[in-house]
Amino acid sequence: MAQSIQISDADIERVTQAVTDAEARSDAEIATIVSERSDNYNDVPLIWAALTALLALAVYAAFPDFYLGMLDRITGGWHVWTEREWLTIMVFATTIKFLATRYIVAWWPLRMVFTPGKTKTRRVRNRAVALFKASTERRTRSRTGVLIYLSLAEHRAEIIADEAIVAKVSPDAWGAAMAVLIDHLKAGRPGEGMAAAVGALGEVLAEHFPYSGNDPDEMPNRMICL
Repeated sequence: MAQSIQISDADIERVTQAVTDAEARSDAEIATIVSERSDNYNDVPLIWAALTALLALAVYAAFPDFYLGMLDRITGGWHVWTEREWLTIMVFATTIKFLATRYIVAWWPLRMVFTPGKTKTRRVRNRAVALFKASTERRTRSRTGVLIYLSLAEHRAEIIADEAIVAKVSPDAWGAAMAVLIDHLKAGRPGEGMAAAVGALGEVLAEHFPYSGNDPDEMPNRMICL
């Protein structure tokens, strides 16, 4: 089970300095955001609980004699179960399994384990896009803003660029930045990973959008922690 990863004040300063250095070589602007998580995934325990309940009902229906035999052994065979009683017992047992699964999977570490990887990726991407639109998109005169977003709980990151960058730089160009970020994140060093990713990103931006000498600093350099 993945350990909790934290961002320190030193990490914030390290990344902020990396952004300052990268922007000194390019007219592009880099925003960095780190979030503890991209979603609460409150639906995940409910989905697993519903699946558990459906599976339990399917098993009851497939092997009724087995469960009736268990009830007979418990009661010593002194009771003849009616259809209504049997249905009541099934509903009660299924409800217990539903609630147990719901609250067990609600424990955050297990919630992360039981959340499909594709679901995590999709929600991290959605959060990154929302934050990009709120903090970076069209915030520069030349439309050269780019966001590096890291979601700690999911161990996932996204790089999203404004329209001028998208027009000149292929998304594949961010591969090195993403690779170094994820490698550091897996090693439990998110701050170093973000700083290294900013450096790699800065190399690409300096090539395509070299510093002209008169481009103002239009966005904060400090890393934002949510």
